[in-house]
Amino acid sequence: MPGGRLTHDDRRQIAAWLADGLGYAEIGRRLGRPTSTISREVARNGATGTYLADPAQQAAGHRARRRKPGRTAEPVTDGQPTEVVRGFVDDFATLLAATGLPRMTARVFVCLLTADGGGLTAADLVRRLRVSPASVSKSIGSLEAMELVVRRPDTGGRRERYLIDDDVWLRAWQADTGAHGEIATAAQRGIEIFGADTAVGARLGAMGRFFARLSEQMSGSPLGQAVAYDGLTVLAALVHAGRPLTLGTLATALGWPRERATAALEAVRCQPALADPLALLAVGPETYSLTTRPDRLSPAQRAALSTARTANL
Repeated sequence: MPGGRLTHDDRRQIAAWLADGLGYAEIGRRLGRPTSTISREVARNGATGTYLADPAQQAAGHRARRRKPGRTAEPVTDGQPTEVVRGFVDDFATLLAATGLPRMTARVFVCLLTADGGGLTAADLVRRLRVSPASVSKSIGSLEAMELVVRRPDTGGRRERYLIDDDVWLRAWQADTGAHGEIATAAQRGIEIFGADTAVGARLGAMGRFFARLSEQMSGSPLGQAVAYDGLTVLAALVHAGRPLTLGTLATALGWPRERATAALEAVRCQPALADPLALLAVGPETYSLTTRPDRLSPAQRAALSTARTANL
């Protein structure tokens, strides 16, 4: 029955469906089992490259007989059997792995995510995931590098516990925001190298606009918002003047310290979407003007507009 041990009939069905090319998720759905149950069954009881029902049944029976007598029942976590929790960890880890996170690292992360507030030691993770200490150590190192986990001393200070604290999502958010801004800036440099009129320039332009907007929307820093607001003010000043302005002229006209005007111009340079559909243009030493963004229109669109303008003259 669903939730219990796999029967010989279950294994016959698994073998038949695998032969038909079905994936673990579909087989699990048909049997009413977690995907992880099917994947573990094939990994544990299947021969190399092949899963057959009868040998799998014999392997499972042999493994059951080798278990130590008097073994206590596995613990229950949050009212759910450990097997169900393990299934959730594996399924959730599969989703995270699809985003690019290594599968073992994803399993360790979800295991910590589903632990209580005290976190887990490395030994706890090894026991829960049934993997080697080296695998846990490598995954913890990767998660720490991404600032997704923190370590705390265990009782007595002899061991360390790993946990996901309340600030993890803010750290991840800030890291993504910075990375998106850097991608937007890199895309803009690429446009300057390949040219806005090329197919590469057009693709980089679309990419840059996307990540620049994403970075702006994700930025929750009051300081960042203030600098971006100053950047809009500088743009308004350049539009109103209708001519190039020096940094000194901008600062004096706006009544700002020179450093504030410099920061505002830098914000526009680093976040091109702030000026969209215009672009900040350096026309001389510390002298700035505005132009239309070359990547906003495709080469064909610009050619058509030039033709239309000529026809109207």
